[in-house]
Amino acid sequence: MNKQHFLNRFILQQTRSTILSPHLLSQQNKTFKKAAILMPIVQRESGLQIILTQRALHLKHHAGQVSFPGGKYELSDNSLALTALRETEEEIGIDKNKIQLIGNLSPLITTTGYHITPFIGFVDNAHKIVIDQGEVKECFEVPFSFALNRNNFSKQHLIANRKRHFTYCSVYQNHLIWGATAQMLINLQQHLRS
Repeated sequence: MNKQHFLNRFILQQTRSTILSPHLLSQQNKTFKKAAILMPIVQRESGLQIILTQRALHLKHHAGQVSFPGGKYELSDNSLALTALRETEEEIGIDKNKIQLIGNLSPLITTTGYHITPFIGFVDNAHKIVIDQGEVKECFEVPFSFALNRNNFSKQHLIANRKRHFTYCSVYQNHLIWGATAQMLINLQQHLRS
């Protein structure tokens, strides 16, 4: 798939709502922290690639997990889109002027109390990755053909906050993609198939 094919499929599809687990539905009245992530896509000769990070191992929360660049909304951001762009620049050094935002997926509510809006953006091939070692251990690319193949994901059950629920999991090379990151990729797959 190339950039134009992706844009045609993404923009022409209606936004799908995120399916919440019964545990999360029961928490609808809870106040969630707003956050945003960027699903950065880059066009390579071999096709589209999605950029992911592995969080630093010393972090208090989600240490070592694979994630998209992003984080908590700050009032100075003025919008969640700016949160995604700011966090991407802080974490992996991609200048916001090298990113073309094309839209977003439906927000995802997590068991950790976040209301995350995933933004999708194309990154200029001339971008430079500069990792903030305080937040990120490494940055890597996953082929779109892998990320969009539902057969590469399996459903696993886990316990969080003393409640049993499921998460999608996938292994790409030596990286385990699971939790909110995997769910966002599943949501992107569903959006493109609708």
